[in-house]
Amino acid sequence: MENLTPKEIVAHLDNYVIGQDDAKRTIAVALRNRYRRMQLDHEMQQDVTPKNILMIGSTGVGKTEIARRLAKMMNLPFIKVEASKYTEVGFVGRDVESMIRDLAATAMTIVRESENEKNAEKIENYIENKIIEKLLPPLPAGASEQKQAEYDASFARMQEKFAKGELDHLKIKVTMPNNPQMPEEGLPPQMIQVQESIVKVLGGMGKKGPEKEVTVKEARKILAQEASETLLDEEQLKELALEKVEKGGIVFLDEVDKIAVPSNSQGRQDPSKEGVQRDLLPIVEGSTVATKLGQVKTDHILFIAAGAFHLSKPSDLIPELQGRFPLRVELNSLNEEALYRILTEPKHSLVKQYQALMAVEGVELEFEESALHAIAHYSLMANEKTEDIGARRLHTVMEKIIEEISFTADEHSGEKVVIDRLLVKDKIGQVVEDEDTTRYIL
Repeated sequence: MENLTPKEIVAHLDNYVIGQDDAKRTIAVALRNRYRRMQLDHEMQQDVTPKNILMIGSTGVGKTEIARRLAKMMNLPFIKVEASKYTEVGFVGRDVESMIRDLAATAMTIVRESENEKNAEKIENYIENKIIEKLLPPLPAGASEQKQAEYDASFARMQEKFAKGELDHLKIKVTMPNNPQMPEEGLPPQMIQVQESIVKVLGGMGKKGPEKEVTVKEARKILAQEASETLLDEEQLKELALEKVEKGGIVFLDEVDKIAVPSNSQGRQDPSKEGVQRDLLPIVEGSTVATKLGQVKTDHILFIAAGAFHLSKPSDLIPELQGRFPLRVELNSLNEEALYRILTEPKHSLVKQYQALMAVEGVELEFEESALHAIAHYSLMANEKTEDIGARRLHTVMEKIIEEISFTADEHSGEKVVIDRLLVKDKIGQVVEDEDTTRYIL
């Protein structure tokens, strides 16, 4: 995945995001440049910094989806934060560095899952042996060869039963994982460090949790965590996660337009907005943040900022922050044709989702072509008459149309239900035509 060309990255994104070719190309090149940078000598690598991206476009046009899909495709740590929330909590609540700590936690989860997958057989063997040892009477020390052979034969028989799930109903005692309560979100960094120190002391410094009697089926899940902690090197996992977050982390800063101070505000400047920008600046420029993985350098983390910029413009951000987002890309608003394509073309489009959900109840759901065009048409009308929420409007409109069928699905098992243009018009036509009703219902 790391070696994908920009064309291959865009082709993958085309399965999930309709249109917005300029944004896809820009972000694909930014990701490819990461791979290119890693092929350079160490000294040159330090000077090649990521070209952060500023996405400009209304809500619901695909800004977040492009970044999220890309991170998922390449198995990279990704986190989305709203820049505006830091103005709400000011300097007393969560500090801006918390986004890097959250990103580090995401990287650790990705690495642990990956290593668990690589060691799946070892983990499964560990779980199997632990459970069978608890079910069989222990073999006395210095047992004869005959006793050892009998024990081994019993163990082999239990292994067969375990594999078939025949032992799942039996009960055994297992030691529960010791998960001390972690520090609360929303505390200043100094308080978090103090709480973490207390947790380490009071949490027992690696003490085991209490014993509990559970079924073998439940024990499998509980012992999976124990197996992972026993078989995997925790320090090595931290090193891998640290490397992953520093070289591949993506931070998506949404609503960045809401921390801009419009030039026409006539002296009514909000100091908290500019304060958040100045707090963000060192992290985007490159600084070191203390996390549970250790010190994370943010120099090569990719930052993607996004905003609608209806009431402000990118030039209203402080110059230093503007300079840290050299790549600008404007996303197009969605017209009727784009909404229709979003309904039908993506790999897991809304139409396919509803058809799959109804198939669970034995209902075959069919959408006539004219109905799909009507849904796109009414969604566009609703966006024009009220707040433009882009493709998210499709969710509201579709839910309104399918609501009755979904509620009575059990009565139509084995039947085929056709959604035609008349049904769409009946369900939402009048709602959309009345602007006041649209505001409350759609």
